[in-house]
Amino acid sequence: PSRFPPIDLFEGVAGQAGDLAALHELEGLTSNRLREAAGEIHLVPEQDRRFGPGYTPVMAAFTYPAQSRFSDGGYGVYYCARDEHTAVAETRHHRERFLRESSEPSINLEMRVYLAELRAPLLDLCAPTGTPYLDPHDWRPSQHLGLQARQAGRYGFIYPSVRDAEGGLCAGVLRPPALGPTWQGRHLQYRWDGEKITDIIELRATGY
Repeated sequence: PSRFPPIDLFEGVAGQAGDLAALHELEGLTSNRLREAAGEIHLVPEQDRRFGPGYTPVMAAFTYPAQSRFSDGGYGVYYCARDEHTAVAETRHHRERFLRESSEPSINLEMRVYLAELRAPLLDLCAPTGTPYLDPHDWRPSQHLGLQARQAGRYGFIYPSVRDAEGGLCAGVLRPPALGPTWQGRHLQYRWDGEKITDIIELRATGY
C-alpha cells in the first residue's frame, strides 16, 4: 500500500553512495519520519546502493526486510513480475494473507505499479530442478537457496509464478545493481471486504 509519496526526500540530492549514507545519518538525528524512510541501509553494501530519481522503490525493498520466498527476514529482496497481470496476482495473494492474519475490517488499499529494467543475469528456476523451491507454503528450501546465492554475490532468481493461475514469470532480485531506476505505471485500488479482495480497479486523476 502506498502511504507516502513515491519520491524520496533525497532522490534529487545525493550524488554519490557516500552522500546517501551521510544524508541518512544526518536526517536520522533530527526526524523520526525521515529516519524511518532510510530503513536498514546498513544491510546493503555501499557499492550496491543506488540513488537518484526512481530508486526509492528499489532501495525500499532491500532496507525493509521481511520473510519471503528467498529471505528469512535478515535481508531484503525485490520481487517483480514480467507483466502486470502476474504482479497483481502475486500481490493480491500476499495482501489477502496479511489482512486476513491481522483481522483487518473492510478497507481500500492503494497500490502503485512500478516498472523497471532488469540489468543483470539471474539464476533460472524454471526448469524441473527448480520445483523444490516453488512450494506455495514451505519457503525453507528457497530461503536457504536465497541465502546461499546472496552470500555468493549472485543477483537473484527468475522463476514461474506460484500465484498466477494463468502462468507468468517472476523475479526475486537480491542486489540493487540488477535493476535500473523505476518509473510509475498505473495506480490501483485493492478492495478488501474483511475476508478477501473482491475487486481491483484503476484509479484515475480527475479535475477541471
